[in-house]
Amino acid sequence: MLTVKLICVGKLKEKFYIDACAEYRKRLSAYCHFELQELAESRLSDAPTEKEIAAALEREAAEIIKAVPAGSYLVPLCIEGKTMPSEDIARLIAEREGSGRPKLCFVIGGSYGLSPTVKSRADLKLSMSPMTFPHHLARVMLLEQIYRGFKINEGSRYHK
Repeated sequence: MLTVKLICVGKLKEKFYIDACAEYRKRLSAYCHFELQELAESRLSDAPTEKEIAAALEREAAEIIKAVPAGSYLVPLCIEGKTMPSEDIARLIAEREGSGRPKLCFVIGGSYGLSPTVKSRADLKLSMSPMTFPHHLARVMLLEQIYRGFKINEGSRYHK
């Protein structure tokens, strides 16, 4: 069975995001071993400099890299990543299930994104859209797309 890990910088606070993520985690449990790991977002001043932001992203990167399971296919979400239709997400899931690397690890950064250190380790950089979304909403959207991918692969009517 495929192992899917989602590493997120920042903790959910809003109940509606928490509830939505809990629902998709429950649904995913029928298809994969799913793990969610939240990492603390670096604290910055109200008006951080580029240097402060870069240093914070590197601190977060060190924690992210430690959290990535050995042998994982690493997919960070970033604006310069590849956009993919749901069918391609389904293919990625199927490929990982049938591969010698049945671990899929997604990463969602915090308010300032991800360090180039994390992006350079990626097997695939993924973008939800050229639009900007709150990272908490991106978490819900990604979980739904992972679930949709499994449903596509089983031939379900969920994906119409």
